[in-house]
Amino acid sequence: MQSQPDLDNDKKTGHSYKSKAGTAKGKNLGILFELVKFIQPYKGKVLAALVALIFTASLTLSVGHGVRVLIDEGFTQQSIVDLGNAIKFILVVTLLISVGTFFRFYLVSSVGERVSADIRLAVFNHVITLHPSYFETNGSGDIMSRITTDTTLLQSIIGSSFSMAMRSALMCVGAIIMLFATNIKLTLIVLVSVPFILIPILIYGRKVRALSRQSQDSMADVGSYAGEAIEHIKTVQSYSHEAQERDSFSQEVEKAYEIGRQRVKQRAILISGVIVIVFSAIAGMLWVGGSDVINGTMSAGDLGAFVFYAIMVASSLATISEVLGELQRAAGATERLIEILQVDSHIVAPKQNIVSPKALNAEVIFDDVTFHYPSRPDQSATNDLHLEAEEGKVLALVGPSGAGKTTLFELLQRFYDPQSGAVTFGGVDIRDIEPNELRKKMALVPQQPALFSNDVFHNIRYGNPDATDDQVIAAAKKAHAHDFILNLPEGYNSFLGERGVRLSGGQRQRIAIARAILKNPDLLLLDEATSALDSESEHHVQLALEELMRGRTTLIIAHRLSTIKHADKIAVMDQGRLIDVGDHQSLLKSCELYQRLVELQFKEIK
Repeated sequence: MQSQPDLDNDKKTGHSYKSKAGTAKGKNLGILFELVKFIQPYKGKVLAALVALIFTASLTLSVGHGVRVLIDEGFTQQSIVDLGNAIKFILVVTLLISVGTFFRFYLVSSVGERVSADIRLAVFNHVITLHPSYFETNGSGDIMSRITTDTTLLQSIIGSSFSMAMRSALMCVGAIIMLFATNIKLTLIVLVSVPFILIPILIYGRKVRALSRQSQDSMADVGSYAGEAIEHIKTVQSYSHEAQERDSFSQEVEKAYEIGRQRVKQRAILISGVIVIVFSAIAGMLWVGGSDVINGTMSAGDLGAFVFYAIMVASSLATISEVLGELQRAAGATERLIEILQVDSHIVAPKQNIVSPKALNAEVIFDDVTFHYPSRPDQSATNDLHLEAEEGKVLALVGPSGAGKTTLFELLQRFYDPQSGAVTFGGVDIRDIEPNELRKKMALVPQQPALFSNDVFHNIRYGNPDATDDQVIAAAKKAHAHDFILNLPEGYNSFLGERGVRLSGGQRQRIAIARAILKNPDLLLLDEATSALDSESEHHVQLALEELMRGRTTLIIAHRLSTIKHADKIAVMDQGRLIDVGDHQSLLKSCELYQRLVELQFKEIK
């Protein structure tokens, strides 16, 4: 590839995950309302959970009445019957509360699980439609952290913390109402402390919110670093860099730990401060209420009930202050997930006059194409390039590194759109074709083939998911892969490991070629597809490729003379420009650059 897409440009459009961290949107819990569209399909369960929540909250508040009867009629009147009735009342209420809590917890938790799964699906389904340049400016570790860690956090919040917050809010409001009904003077004493509770919640809650976002970002960095080191473990060990990697990873972990410690510290200050204020207010209320009981202006039962309601208010506020920290983390997770969902792909299907490529021939034309990556606006990857690949013919692309050869493959698959000019397929601008339908007409065999953590059948069948086992085996035979596959421990059912690490480079290449053969495309894109093979394997695969290329339009990025000898036409490129076009013999006579490439790069004698 000529150059990398523009990091700064993606930041301007909100593609970098750190670019929004300080926006106003992230400073409050309003972002949580974005979750409503995911919860809405399950509003029946949510409504049922809310009914159960109100039911249990009401029953819990009625326990205060039982406390009043227990003290005034049981203890004060010395009545065993009244005492027994009060105890029975409390036990029945407790049983009903447990039943209501079961339904509330089950319903809310199941909705949390479902919503978390839906969000994970929505993010992944959106991510795989984004333009490739997005992944060059956003690490896979960060994206995976959002899909896994952040959605798991939301699952916990929706299924537990949010329910606790709702329950505590209902209990707090109900208990305050019961406080007024019991004793207005004491209630006013309790309410005086409320502003002192809200102030630390607002101040420290904002700090917790910012630190929560930083903590999640730092954990994503830790995951990205570890994933990269493990992915390149052979390189790490080959250069004896284990100690350096341990030190670097330790720094990343310590950075994440320090941010997490600061977040926990702020939450601890918030919770402890609320507890001190709340129970100081209760102590003051007990002193005043106790004085009224001694003076005979208030019954002991009323004071007991009032204390019960006051403790409920206190515990509810304490729970809310604690859950608020979790909700702040949820807001951070939601923000990170919504950021991905709001990223628009640069490559979109045409909205009208869509052309189906099924009936189009496989002629490819780069019509005066000028393209530059946004990071290098003054340096063209291709410059007014006009090049034709005739249907059923083989076009080889040669040139020094940075000539723009791979860029043509990227443009042809419509991973990018040119700034000027057009790329046509069968005479139709590819921007008028649905990208997925266009790519179905092509098969790419890259220099470094991509294999999946699955068996041989899966990796070859990736070219045609509907192919039978016999068709897969036939494709493998044409790619000269059948024999070595049979020698694997479980044959075609052998697990290949991550990125196909259990195979040699040549074996991976032949699996990729078999995949392309199975796809049976109209247009072949070969990025030096035989480069990883030894001489004998190259000979066999070259024969397979010649059979595969027969009757198909083929573009080859070539670095070996043997690869291009059979080409119908060779295009010589340099710095994004087309230097010359011809066959091997004519270019040896007319093109000085081609002569030099043959001498320096092509390892065979003319």
